[in-house]
Amino acid sequence: MRILGIETSCDETGVAVFDDEKGLLSHELYSQVKLHADYGGVVPELASRDHVRKIVPLIKKALLDANTDHNTLDGIAFTQGPGLVGALLVGSSVARSLAYAWDKPAVGVHHMEGHLLAPMLETHAPAFPFVALLVSGGHSMLVDVKGIGEYEVLGESIDDAAGEAFDKTAKLLGLDYPGGPLLAKLAEQGEAGHYKFPRPMTDRPGLDFSFSGLKTFAANTIRDADDTAQTKANIAYAFQEAVVDTLIIKCRRALKQTGRKRLVIAGGVSANTYLRDAMKAMMAKMNGEVFYPSLGFCTDNGAMIAYAGMQRLKAAQYSPLSAAAKPRWPLDSLPAL
Repeated sequence: MRILGIETSCDETGVAVFDDEKGLLSHELYSQVKLHADYGGVVPELASRDHVRKIVPLIKKALLDANTDHNTLDGIAFTQGPGLVGALLVGSSVARSLAYAWDKPAVGVHHMEGHLLAPMLETHAPAFPFVALLVSGGHSMLVDVKGIGEYEVLGESIDDAAGEAFDKTAKLLGLDYPGGPLLAKLAEQGEAGHYKFPRPMTDRPGLDFSFSGLKTFAANTIRDADDTAQTKANIAYAFQEAVVDTLIIKCRRALKQTGRKRLVIAGGVSANTYLRDAMKAMMAKMNGEVFYPSLGFCTDNGAMIAYAGMQRLKAAQYSPLSAAAKPRWPLDSLPAL
């Protein structure tokens, strides 16, 4: 089976062609970072318009690079939600129009299921069941995964997601947009022991996350500190350490609660090197194993949508051409395969 995958949930236009026998045949990605940098964050209307400009050329290039055309495709997968409604409408409208014109089945994919299954694109892929930590700019979520579509949300963010807290704290430090990766790089120059940040919601039972208070703590620390480069690096180090420690504590609880020995970490924040090293050390102590997608598949991309859509299409779970975009869509509402 060969699938065209289209991702337009936020500020990246991703298109890919995936074949279940030959693997990933092509992968095109356009980021709108430069477009939104002047505003310090994603402007939804600008994001939608840029998707309109880029999506058709990227589809053409993906098909060309895959040495294929619509005649050899077995279906089209697109991100149906969650995400920015205008951005979602661009991808879903184009995908459903092509499905109608080419007489192919279409399937709407849950954006977070795409991230959750992204490690399946790797040679060393995790087997079910496992616990998944989904961490991005919009989500922090722990999920018990028994199989595709068999998801139990164990905990999630009640305010700011981890990636959002990274970006907001980076802005307070005077770093450019998107600030999360820049904060992580600055933290490499920081020294331990200068600042002690709280580990939010770790002193009580449960697996939910809250990073809003940590961001406020960072804001107060930055306000009261001197403006030297080393001080900023020390604050970045302490902030990143607090976020990662919090994620580790919650993951350890989830693994013990479920009895799982495999942990999947996906989403944009999963590219963070400090987080990867810390999770690897934790799983070694627990005699378990941790899995990540490649760095190119941590952020939003069409490959993960193509893969997730293929699993749905194989189970004959098609979407009607009237399928509406879903800016809000609970992950645990998906049907099992």
